[in-house]
Amino acid sequence: MNGRPAAVGPLVDHLFRRSAGRLVSSLARVFGAHRLDLAEEVVQEAMVEALRRWPFAGIPADPVAWLWRVARNRALDRVRREATLRGREDALVAAFARQAPEGGAGQDAGPWGDDELAMLFAACHPALPREARVALTLKTVGGLGVREIARAFLAREATVAQRLVRAKRRLAQGGLRLEVPAGEEAEERLDSVLEVLYLLFNEGHLASEGDALLRADLCAEAIRLGELVASRPVGRQPRVHALLALLWLGWARLPARTCPGGEPVPLAEQDRSRWRPAGIARGLAHLERAAAGGVEGRYHLEAAIAAAHVTAASWEATDWGWIVTLYDRLQAVEPSPVVALNRAVAVAEARGPGEALVELRRLAGDPALDRYHLFHAVEADLLARLGRAEEATAALDRALACPCTRPERELLERRRRGGIIGGSPRRRRPGAGSPH
Repeated sequence: MNGRPAAVGPLVDHLFRRSAGRLVSSLARVFGAHRLDLAEEVVQEAMVEALRRWPFAGIPADPVAWLWRVARNRALDRVRREATLRGREDALVAAFARQAPEGGAGQDAGPWGDDELAMLFAACHPALPREARVALTLKTVGGLGVREIARAFLAREATVAQRLVRAKRRLAQGGLRLEVPAGEEAEERLDSVLEVLYLLFNEGHLASEGDALLRADLCAEAIRLGELVASRPVGRQPRVHALLALLWLGWARLPARTCPGGEPVPLAEQDRSRWRPAGIARGLAHLERAAAGGVEGRYHLEAAIAAAHVTAASWEATDWGWIVTLYDRLQAVEPSPVVALNRAVAVAEARGPGEALVELRRLAGDPALDRYHLFHAVEADLLARLGRAEEATAALDRALACPCTRPERELLERRRRGGIIGGSPRRRRPGAGSPH
């Protein structure tokens, strides 16, 4: 054991974010779909046990392996106590024995080589409604909470909670197995899998709320799983490479998106020398492979927008007219109010804030955007650029009334107190477009 008590809370929070999905996936593969709740419960109990014991006993040398052993033992205790599982103890113990505890996830993960990837495809079962299977996978694999998932869909928490309950009930009652599909069955689930990775990356790229603007671990996990999908026969398709292009190009910009204190830095003010050249190269390579199919889908267009940004020498040198055209095509393929919001930002640079404000006002009244702080922040920026200071201040007040991260709220408050800097919408739902 090692470590200091003061480090326990943040460490456990980090481990929950980074490792809970892998632990739940490994346990669920042993117990099956009908006991997904059991897998989630024992992982949560292991995290609570860590918070209770580590401040006094010290942090283990391998914290994830410790959590795996505790969760596994708790699960086996349940097996011994519950009549519905009694009689399967030997088989379950043998299944656990095939999973090495080091790193918190088993090595015997079937032909896919990764428990989370298997869970990703299994939870995206076509018998579940689209919203339910995406929400379930974000929670189970991504470790996102109900509130975070609700923000991803621009939906209400109660609605998301009901979807999760129904999805788990359907998995349990329908006798559906958490297993890796093959052939046409895997192809049927691919779009849901890609949507989950998209939303998982979005939550890391700009968190829904909390003290941190970015969650780089979620971005890295989305890319890791995406590359695993691309390496399998079902994933050797243009839309998979298009999504990976988008994710890598977003990952490349992460270091410049915050100040040392965690405050957000708008794209117009970012130090482009801090962008990761390796990430840009990987993204552009995937984008080139995505073009081979001759199909222009949502991920292709969003990746093209991201590429237009990362290949521009500066904000001023960006080809804003081309970006507006790409948003027009994106809106035709995957219309959404947030795509329209992103387009308005590009219109402001290409044609001026007046025309952009006219287009933004057409979006007013949409219930999802009314709760979306960046809609009001963009409106405030456009009004300020037009010299309409009082209206801009009122728009900032509306932005501050919406949920957001602490760094974003602090930036909005500074704008409110001493002047407004350009706003930038982000993607918070499928088809939301590429953030500036």
